[in-house]
Amino acid sequence: MSLRYLTAGETHGPQLTAIVEGLPSNMKVDFEELNFQLHRRQKGYGRGRRMQIEKDTAEFVGGIRHGYTTGAPVALVVENKDWTHWRNIMNIEPIEGTDEEKRRVHRPRPGHADLNGGLKYNLKDLRNVLERSSARETTVRVAVGAIARQLLAEFGIQIAGRVLRIGEIEAPYEELPIEELRSRTEASSVRVTDPETEKKMEAYIDQIKKDGDSIGGIVECVVEGVPVGLGSYVQYDRKLDGRIAQAVMSINAFKGVEIGIGFEAGTIPGSQVHDEILYSEDKGYHRASNRLGGFEGGVTNGMPVVVRGVMKPIPTLYKPLQSVDIDTKEPFTAQVERSDACAVPAASVVMEHVVAWEIAKAFLEKFGGDSIEEIRANLENYNAQLERY
Repeated sequence: MSLRYLTAGETHGPQLTAIVEGLPSNMKVDFEELNFQLHRRQKGYGRGRRMQIEKDTAEFVGGIRHGYTTGAPVALVVENKDWTHWRNIMNIEPIEGTDEEKRRVHRPRPGHADLNGGLKYNLKDLRNVLERSSARETTVRVAVGAIARQLLAEFGIQIAGRVLRIGEIEAPYEELPIEELRSRTEASSVRVTDPETEKKMEAYIDQIKKDGDSIGGIVECVVEGVPVGLGSYVQYDRKLDGRIAQAVMSINAFKGVEIGIGFEAGTIPGSQVHDEILYSEDKGYHRASNRLGGFEGGVTNGMPVVVRGVMKPIPTLYKPLQSVDIDTKEPFTAQVERSDACAVPAASVVMEHVVAWEIAKAFLEKFGGDSIEEIRANLENYNAQLERY
């Protein structure tokens, strides 16, 4: 059984729901740690007022008993505490009222799914599009990714993320042990490792917000302890770096992804791109560098997995761009929904969890079993095989 999940729910609906299938039995679930990951997603300089309203926590309603997975599908919900203000507007039952009372949206925002979704699904109230296309859905993607993260931690696989750039402000790059990377970025309002850069980014975001604009940036995720051999070169859709790239690109507002040095590889000679292979008794086969970000041929090579993604500025602006009213077909300034000036630090957290999910999925494909004990035995046998190679 392949690891998979589905989510449901709207940004102003009563709750977000996820069902996860394919988790092994006897895996301990740390509820406090999972909710900590949800809280991380809500932090970050530049977030809007909703982050002050909501305090996301996940409630499990199936698949876990006495703190351990049972092997059955895991179901969880995250309540939208802002629902009370939207109860009539988002009511499932038919309601009488004017477009204004229903908060009907008929002026699509440039850069959002509003118009495309309305055209595709023949919806004349664009609220039906924006409610689902909203980045609020990433809440439960972080929740299921946090479960995957705990599964990986059972086998010594650790994950951290950071912000590399917000708009024109770039953070100096430091190679750090993963624990130090986590502690330093967690202490930063913008998830950078350098306090001086943090101050510059905060001032920059303040100015962007004052201008009624929004700003994007670049984030990085690092995964250590990944074994050799996850993914495969034998089919295009089994290449793990490709699957990770698709997952990162599926995050709201992400427009690019790279593995390792990524696009820089197109600007320098091959001798400065490829990682030399070494061997020693204590390390076995390993690489002299990690420019390829832990992958060769779509397969992990035992080096840390390094993924970067670029997030565009959020399309909801407080100085709206030009658009067209779908009722009158007349030019209009785009309708404004509550939003953030900058969500790059939060996007860093989301990316950690979608990467965690893809690696966990590939891990179970390689070492899968119905229980955590069976998986551990499979991994031990594989490691013994590698030692003999």
